[in-house]
Amino acid sequence: MTTTVLVIEDTAANMKLVTMLLDHVGYAVLQATDAAAGIALAREHHPQLILMDMQLPDMDGLEATRVLKSDPVTQDIKIVALTAFAMKGDDRRMLHAGCDAYIAKPIQYKEFLVEVARLLEGK
Repeated sequence: MTTTVLVIEDTAANMKLVTMLLDHVGYAVLQATDAAAGIALAREHHPQLILMDMQLPDMDGLEATRVLKSDPVTQDIKIVALTAFAMKGDDRRMLHAGCDAYIAKPIQYKEFLVEVARLLEGK
C-alpha cells in the first residue's frame, strides 16, 4: 500500500520542491493550494500525513488544523506545520492547535525526509 501525503501550500516553488522530494522517495502526493481544498481532499482521501503551510490565502494553517482535528473523519491524520515563522513560542502555538510537529522553511531536504518518515512510522 502506498503512503499518501497531502501538501497544503500556496507558494508554487515550495509546492514543487516538497512534491518532488516526496515523490522521489515513493510517497503518493495530493496537492492543495488553499485550506478549503486541502480540508476537502483530507476528508475524501484520508492521507496518512498532511504538510500544512501556516500562511494560506483563505484560512491560516492553524485554523485549518483545528478544523481537521475536530472532525471525526480526519482527527487521526498527522499534521506537520510548514512555516517560515519558527520563532520562540511558535512551536507551542502550532502544537496547541493540533499539529503533531513542525518543520521550518526553507526546508533542509535530508532532515525533511527523515522527519516525514519518522512521523509516518509513528515514532
